[in-house]
Amino acid sequence: MTMIFETPAALLGSDGTSLGCTDWLEIEQRRIDLFAEATGDHQWIHVDPERAAKGPFGKTIAHGYLTLSLANLFLPQLLQVSNVSMGVNYGCDKVRFPAPVPVGSRVRGCGEIVTAESVKGGVQVVVRVTIEVEGSDRPACVIDTISRFFP
Repeated sequence: MTMIFETPAALLGSDGTSLGCTDWLEIEQRRIDLFAEATGDHQWIHVDPERAAKGPFGKTIAHGYLTLSLANLFLPQLLQVSNVSMGVNYGCDKVRFPAPVPVGSRVRGCGEIVTAESVKGGVQVVVRVTIEVEGSDRPACVIDTISRFFP
């Protein structure tokens, strides 16, 4: 369920707030192939199912940066801010890839507000998004996203 803040200022004081988790999303080979096409990263562990079946993961795996990019899909499912003139992705801190995402697996994003602080003209919020792989003890990606919202 999406947590909605009525204004950017409403984010202030929300440090440590859990945003819950999104629904699960299946990672299909088509998504991996499209990412490979978009980025030019055609490494066999991602795009060659026959060769990957004999490789270290037993099947193809999603690119780390594909997994990272899913934070952009999951963030608005976790957090929305109303009454803004603009919201921008400001960057990210501390990205880690503890576990692979095998093709056919399901992932979801879980979020927590790390900090929310006033910046010139708006509010900056750091949301830690943990991308979980169903059935795995380790997450696929942990990223501290930085967004700015302006009233």
